[in-house]
Formats: sequence, C-alpha cells, structure tokens
Amino acid sequence: MSVPPTSTMTSYPDAPALLVLSHLRWDFVFQRPQHLMTRAARERPVYYIEEPHFGDWEDHLDVRREACGVTVCAPHIQQGHSPAQSQARTARLLAELVQAERLAEYDLWVYTPMELPVTAGLRPRVTVYDCMDELANFRGAPPELRTREARLFRQADVVFTGGHRLYEAKCRQHRNVHPFPSSVDTAHFAQARTTRQDPEDQAGLPRPRLGFYGVIDERFDIDLIGEVARRQPDWQFVLIGPVVKINPADLPRAANIHYLGQKSYAELPHYLGGWDVALLPFALNEATEFISPTKTPEYLAGGVPVVSTGIRDVIRPYGELDLVRIADGADAFEAACAAALREAGTPAAQARQARADEHLSQLSWDVTWQAMQAQMNAARRVVLAESADD
Repeated sequence: MSVPPTSTMTSYPDAPALLVLSHLRWDFVFQRPQHLMTRAARERPVYYIEEPHFGDWEDHLDVRREACGVTVCAPHIQQGHSPAQSQARTARLLAELVQAERLAEYDLWVYTPMELPVTAGLRPRVTVYDCMDELANFRGAPPELRTREARLFRQADVVFTGGHRLYEAKCRQHRNVHPFPSSVDTAHFAQARTTRQDPEDQAGLPRPRLGFYGVIDERFDIDLIGEVARRQPDWQFVLIGPVVKINPADLPRAANIHYLGQKSYAELPHYLGGWDVALLPFALNEATEFISPTKTPEYLAGGVPVVSTGIRDVIRPYGELDLVRIADGADAFEAACAAALREAGTPAAQARQARADEHLSQLSWDVTWQAMQAQMNAARRVVLAESADD
C-alpha cells in the first residue's frame, strides 16, 4: 500500500474520517459522489474506496490524494480467487489502511451494497447508505444485490435516496430515510450562457444542435434518438459520454448524429453553451424507474431549453413547474423539440428561464451536503443515546 506523503489527518486533526465505498471510479463521469465528497473533504478526511482491480499481482492498495482533498483508494487484488475470497482480501487491505492512517474514529458511507463484505473489519461510528440508484434493476446486476442491500439496511444508521421516487420505494425498508434529489453547481453551468468558446469537435456542426451528455447505457433510448434523427436530418444530435454495458454497434448511426466521447466536468458548459435544445432521452424501463438525472438542473442552469421523456423525478418537479417539456414516443418528442426551437428568443422562453432560475436558486450541492451532514449528526446522537441505554 502506498500512502500520500502528507496524511490527510494532518489537515483535520479533530475531524473523524469518512470512508466511502463506491461502485463508481473517481475519474469516471463527475456526478453525485464526486459533488458530495469534494465538499465533505473541505471539513474532514475523505477516503474514496473504489471497487477492486484484478490482475497478476500481489494484493495492494494504490492511494492518491486528489487536488480537492479526497484520497482515492484503489484496491488491486490478485486474480483467481472466488468473489468471497477476493472481498476478504480487500477487507484486509482496508483494515490496514485504517491502521496505517491512524483513523481512531471514522464514519462509513456506502454506495454499493455488493461490496458490503469488504467492510467486515471496520468499526465506524455511523453507517450511511446513499442509495443514488436502484442498482438491482440495472443490466447485469448480480442476484445477491438485493440480499446485500437488505443487510446494509439493517446496518445503516441513516439512508439517503437520490430522488423522491426512490424514497417512496425505500422509506418502508428503514426507519430513517431522507430524499436528496440531484442538485446543481449553478455557477459552473451558468458559464454556458456566456461562453464564446465552441469546442473544436463541435464548432463545425450546423445548427440547430440538440445535445445530451452523460453515460450512454441501457437507460438511453437509442431507438428514440435514431427515429427523431431520421425524421429531422437538418437537426444535429450531439451525444457526449462513455458507452457502457451496451454494444456500440447498436447505437444509431447517421450523418446528423455525432458521438463526441467522454468530456471532463470543466468542459461540459462549453458544449452545453453551443446547443439549442438539451435532451433527456431516457428509455422507460426498470433501470430508469428510480433515476433522478443530475443533468436536469445542470441543463437549466446553462440556460438551454430541455426536453425529457417521462422520468418520474423529472416530471416532478420540473415538468409540473413547466420548466422542462415532457414527451414520450417519437411523435411527441419530435414535436416537443420543435416547440423548444420555435420558442427560442421569445418572451415565453425568457419567462420559462426566469422560472427555472427561481427554482435553481433554492438548489446547491453545498446546501445538500450540509443537510446530509445534519442528518448524519442526528444519527450519531441516536447511536450514542442507544449505547448509553445499553
């Protein structure tokens, strides 16, 4: 195990550490875990523990300190062992990390129930389950996931959900569940309103441009985009993000569909600023029933009209407030996009944006993190009270 030359504990001598168990790589798409943990790292040591890499090596933990203060820990586990054995080996590495970093007190924050066994040697003050998605509904989800989640519910002191629809599903499974839908860094995405820098791989595309950024996987309605692009050959569809868990050969191909690959978080406002309509073209299936897309408020912060399929956490509140057009099926989706294009520059568009700005003024990841921390502190007080009673 390699540890950064300056221990994170020296920055926060009195703050208990936060160990974060995640199924998402830190350097993957910048989303909920990254937003929250960069804020947590301003106040306490944060160790972001990724799922293991497997290969022909001895078990070890690669540790690096990010500029934001988060310490990213990547377990490297010798291949050839059973899943249970591999998780036991990872658990030993985490126990060694706690000892090496002298973490006398720490809390545990879990995103991935499947990896719960790797926490076997940990003794956190408080356990948090941040349920950002219904992972059991995703393509390729292991059958043990629901059983592991049930174990996590029994262990967790507080549960957060990534949206209201997910809250409705989980609030009956734990006594202390709180919904925290996707928030937004408004100032970051508001750069799209004033940017004059059209990225090189987008600059040559004609208008109008209809764009999407995010992970392109089984949640993305490839048939919908393919059909609308076929009907509207003069519309340019700009699709940004990694292709995951689906065959790239299955993606629609046409002269007006442009796959630009994954971009950094810093680059996204510059792409968004060059779009005429921002899209949420999600399929309506098991994998999308509980999602709360982070990009909904991000698109609106960028000042771009938004068209979405009928995702529950987009309908409520964004559709109900008439901030986002909701349309299902190729006919309705095409018509909604056309309406957004026609409305551009009109008083109606300005009024819609003003309503969106008013709504966004109540949202921020800073506020979300502070509210989450308040719930963690409350859960800690309950734990202490129960211990005193014992």
